Amino acid sequence: MTTTGEERERAFDHGEVEPRWQAAWDEADVFRIDDDATDPEYVLAMFPYTSGQLHMGHVRNYTITDAFARFERMRGEDVLHPMGWDSFGLPAENAAEERDTNPRDWTMQCIDQMRDQFVEMGFGYDWEREVTTCEPEYYQWNQWLFKQFRAAGLVERQGAELNWCPSCETVLADEQVEGEDELCWRCDTPIDHREMDQWFLTITDYAEELLEALDGLDGWPNNVREMQRNWIGQQEGASVAFEVGDYGAVDIFTTRLDTIHGATYFSLAPGHPVAQQIAEDNDEVAEYVEMAEQADEDDLEVTSGVFTGEYATNPATGEEIPVYVADYVLTDVGTGALYAVPAHDDRDHEFAQYHDIDIQQVVEPSDDADADPDDVDVQEAAYTEDGVLVNSGEFDGLTSAEAREEFVEVFDGEHRTEYNLRDWGISRQRYWGTPIPMIHCEDCGYVEVPDEDLPVELPEFVHTTGNPLDAAEEWKHVDCPDCGADAVRETDTMDTFVDSSWYFLRYVSPDLEDAPFDTERASDWLPVDRYVGGIEHAVMHLLYARFFTKVVDDVDLLDGVREPFVNLTNQGMVLGENGNKMSKSKGNGVSPQRIIEEYGADTARLFIMEAAQPEKEFAWSPEGVQSAHSFLQNIYRLTGEFADGEALRASDNASGGTASDGEITFGSEGEIADYVAREIDATAARATEEYEKFRFNHALQAVRELVSLLRRYREATDPDAETFERGLVTAAKLLAPVAPHVGEELWEQLESDGLVAEAAWPNADAPADYDIERRLVENTREDVRDIVDTVGIEDPETITLAVAPEWKHDVVAIAREADNVVPAVMQNEELQQYGEAAADFAKTLAGRANIDEHLPPERELAALERAAWLVEREFGADVVVQSADEADDGLASKAEPGRPAIDIAE
Repeated sequence: MTTTGEERERAFDHGEVEPRWQAAWDEADVFRIDDDATDPEYVLAMFPYTSGQLHMGHVRNYTITDAFARFERMRGEDVLHPMGWDSFGLPAENAAEERDTNPRDWTMQCIDQMRDQFVEMGFGYDWEREVTTCEPEYYQWNQWLFKQFRAAGLVERQGAELNWCPSCETVLADEQVEGEDELCWRCDTPIDHREMDQWFLTITDYAEELLEALDGLDGWPNNVREMQRNWIGQQEGASVAFEVGDYGAVDIFTTRLDTIHGATYFSLAPGHPVAQQIAEDNDEVAEYVEMAEQADEDDLEVTSGVFTGEYATNPATGEEIPVYVADYVLTDVGTGALYAVPAHDDRDHEFAQYHDIDIQQVVEPSDDADADPDDVDVQEAAYTEDGVLVNSGEFDGLTSAEAREEFVEVFDGEHRTEYNLRDWGISRQRYWGTPIPMIHCEDCGYVEVPDEDLPVELPEFVHTTGNPLDAAEEWKHVDCPDCGADAVRETDTMDTFVDSSWYFLRYVSPDLEDAPFDTERASDWLPVDRYVGGIEHAVMHLLYARFFTKVVDDVDLLDGVREPFVNLTNQGMVLGENGNKMSKSKGNGVSPQRIIEEYGADTARLFIMEAAQPEKEFAWSPEGVQSAHSFLQNIYRLTGEFADGEALRASDNASGGTASDGEITFGSEGEIADYVAREIDATAARATEEYEKFRFNHALQAVRELVSLLRRYREATDPDAETFERGLVTAAKLLAPVAPHVGEELWEQLESDGLVAEAAWPNADAPADYDIERRLVENTREDVRDIVDTVGIEDPETITLAVAPEWKHDVVAIAREADNVVPAVMQNEELQQYGEAAADFAKTLAGRANIDEHLPPERELAALERAAWLVEREFGADVVVQSADEADDGLASKAEPGRPAIDIAE
């Protein structure tokens, strides 16, 4: 479509408009929330890592929360919508190395750049609540909270396997180990694996509550809850003891105690204490243990293992069974020891076949099982289902469930619940993180840094091959707080997940100097009502945040808040035009900055929100961007024309007359205005519901339809000024959460008071039975199109719509309730007078799976009269709407409730 000079004059310049409204919002403190607000709507997006550049995923994530926050604010809610920076972490340290700078300067530069971009996008944050995790004012509370966790018995120091570069003499994060050959990212040296002591938070103490509380998180996606359930991994089972040679009783945990009679070997993890003891006297075992400790977990074979020369006693049979060390047994799963039943476990079966170990069946299918006992050959494959016991002495014939329960007492075991969840190792051998507030003294052991000495700030960054903190000699050598002797600071820093596990609490009181957050205010404002972020954080971040929230409640820093986030949305990915993930290497990345410069922030925001529901992925589309831009210019132009008085002048082809002389005769202006008024109310109601449900694309579609209707209204007749203005005001308000700058422009053109960002949300009461009425009108228009197209009518003169008689409405009412429609209708005395016609219509309805609700005849007639102008305008014909009494009998007989009969004359 060609743009005229006049249209260009009415176009807005986003480069001028957007900064002007951003300044106006800032001056009016639109997004600031008072500390004395009571239980505000807390809307939060996961804060970004400080990479320095926004990508389209950022734009989508933060537009979602900004739009919802603006929507709630216009509905009169106090809204907390803050922003901060996840600013510690390895990428900044690597960037500093590459650029010969330091992580702090690099990070702060990135923050400044991203903050400017956020402002350019029109995101409405309370910047007075900004938090930056790499600032001492923030991370001192990481250190203080660490001490509270330790006081609560939730901190341990224990060994863990780490990546070690022998050339750089430093521990490497997994991200610093490159390729299948596992080479150091700095020097390409093959890495080793070393056991080193680390600090752990004992999240396992909360495993049961973390698991059970998932059932109450109804506002979370089911897949996220299931991912957390699987990660926590609850298993109900039992523990029993096996005597192992001279090493005494060794506990095992099993979920299949019913199979104990079939145990033909015993297996230890390489890290199990008994395996370590055996290795001291057995060179072959020692060599295997060392090999297993160095191997990558992905390279381990189920068949890998070594016979120790020791034997264990099976308490069920009294038999001596060989003891192996095998790396398919994991030290931190169960007890790190297990009895192996090759007949009934796939891994045990594979190991037994490889090592030529006996396979003894002790469970066979029950009578009601799908499998036939004669078809089960455990020498070929393990039978892993429950069944009935065989070859189990006096217990033969017990079901698996019965045996599991009885054997706990028989073999002096105990019922146990185990979890896959492991304790959270927070130690990182990096510079750019929170220093762990511990000091090691030769005499006193590990001693906490006193509160008055917090924060323990990072020293000046030193470029070194090893851990920079370990190289900071002056910084790390201190006096012991307890005895005053020479001591050394802990040189590990905290996992950055610690930063993000409680940042949402700091927003409540970001400047508080004597506590991490204000307990009373946080207890009132939390939990977060709406939380939005990527599915990649479904387990670790969300699980740790849930853990932290429960702990801080237990140590009386919160009052009864056990879960941090009520409603969770995982936004889908923005793909490239080819449907692949955007990336620089693929050359399909789209720069938000380029879109902002060319089309404006509102265009980017509108396109992103119209493309799909937040949780769905979608492909970038230049056509979609252009469509969003055109729509914004069109509504701006339409509003400007109204403001100048032009919208009240009908177009030339709407000047009255009759169809015979080439002009259109419309329904009364009152009927048309009434129709438009009802559509305005319905649009507000529909958009409100869609915003509430986070279906922004549906809400925006409703706005587009309203604007299209207003344009057709203006072209069809002289619009009622009050109705037309109310339509524009409603459209401006409904659009404002997503396209806030244009929303303000429309508001200003309409000479409304104040800012649209602070305006009241439009009334959201839809007309009674609106959905039924809308379906009636849409179906009728579609039926007219079908007739015109099928018959080939090029120039219809008159379109007559006849409403069904009342008795047909009565038949439909009966059909909606009756199981047997025809008899029910024919037994009705009032309907019997219509004889065969009633029976035929009842038969028609009986064959339908669903019968929609419909309006009574008089309301159906009124609805069609109000909408007649749309049909007249579309087809250029007179439209006559008739009741059944007014219509020709032949035409009326064809009408059904909700489906008027149609006659088209040329």
